[in-house]
Amino acid sequence: MAENSKIEWCDHTTNLWWGCSKVHTGCKNCYAEYLSDTRYKKNLWGEKNIRKRILSAFTDLDRYQKQAEKKGIKYKIFIGSMMDIFEEDKEIQNPTDVIDSIASLRFRLWRKIHNNQYNNLIFLLLTKRPQNILKMIPTSWQDGYPNNVWFGTSVSDIHTWQYADQLKATEIPNLFVSIEPQVARIGNIDLEGIRWVIQGGESGNKKRPFDISWAYKMKEVCQQQNVPYFFKQIDKKQPIPQDLMIREFPENMK
Repeated sequence: MAENSKIEWCDHTTNLWWGCSKVHTGCKNCYAEYLSDTRYKKNLWGEKNIRKRILSAFTDLDRYQKQAEKKGIKYKIFIGSMMDIFEEDKEIQNPTDVIDSIASLRFRLWRKIHNNQYNNLIFLLLTKRPQNILKMIPTSWQDGYPNNVWFGTSVSDIHTWQYADQLKATEIPNLFVSIEPQVARIGNIDLEGIRWVIQGGESGNKKRPFDISWAYKMKEVCQQQNVPYFFKQIDKKQPIPQDLMIREFPENMK
């Protein structure tokens, strides 16, 4: 979950667990909730429901590490498409003596990263809960953050830009913002402290419209503030204009 990710800005997607809760307008048409609760009837969404552990998560990460090390490259790993790594603690459906909650799954990932078990993996930790980052990462990281861990947050309009401000307030070196799905104008923003911007519109049958002028504006802002810019999509249907086919990565992520 999932091999060879279809998400253009990463190589693989890994989920430690399945389930989450909606927190802002970008969550309205959440595809992960649809898969969980509508299509597969898992009932994993919302504050009152427990989460489901993905049993293959660490086996997959170990395999990606071996592959990348053998090739002499680094894989970008998005965590996670079906969860929020910085969600408040919840029980899981399939506990063991060692792992009984999402907090214990999160701790296991931190420990493996700290022990240099994933030196060929770049972790892209995308959250809608940036206020929890400093509370949930190892305190030792604040004396020297792992170079292969990036912290990002999702925003969708000017009202949710506060999440980016909360992210910047952490003063972590490797920060990125995913403006996806963008559903309204954002305008002029300060990207100080942000080292990468991803932007895209919503897809699916219930997608909200994306104004192409938003992309040209964000492209301009990123160029002016010298921030790598990655335009992902309009709506997965409309072709991307050639002058917006920009898919940049930070230098230390390549």
